[in-house]
Amino acid sequence: MEHDSGELDGLVRKRIRALRVAQGWSLEDLASRARLSQSTLSRIENGQRRLALDQLVTLARALNTSLDQLVETAADDVVSNPTHDAAHGLMRWSVRADPGMTVVRHRMVDPPPDNLSRLRAHPGREWLVVLSGTAILLLGNRRFRVETNQSAEFPTMLPHAIGVESGPCEVLGIFDRDARRGHQTREDAKADRAPR
Repeated sequence: MEHDSGELDGLVRKRIRALRVAQGWSLEDLASRARLSQSTLSRIENGQRRLALDQLVTLARALNTSLDQLVETAADDVVSNPTHDAAHGLMRWSVRADPGMTVVRHRMVDPPPDNLSRLRAHPGREWLVVLSGTAILLLGNRRFRVETNQSAEFPTMLPHAIGVESGPCEVLGIFDRDARRGHQTREDAKADRAPR
């Protein structure tokens, strides 16, 4: 969806005000941080003053954001569909804002391994939340019971494995780039290496 200059102008003004309010700042607070007069800032927010690039750069810095984020309009790809891996009971979503991140929904039915030598370690971090059931997380030489709506976060350099306590369990996990590589199936690895 393309924005005309009037729509973009209005969007940026609303965003400046929304970011200011989210910080709990008054017009005076932001004006002071941006080294603008309070009346100038008020006219910028209300559309009574032209948006100048140098002021946008200054306002972006004062609001702890970037100029790109302040004027960003890309909202076409808001909804995405998962890729399905029926063989492993997985659904995966990519995070567009950070292509290194992957969200995975996994339905598990097997308990964690009895043999601790089957625990895996690899670079990265994982975060997971149990959507239903109870999961058992083996982490190093410790055993954690993670129940519905509880989450766990850990560095994946610790040897780890996850399984169910009893009955099926659904888990939603977020993997950084390194953790995702550590959990790739052979098919995923081939797809990542394939030329695009």
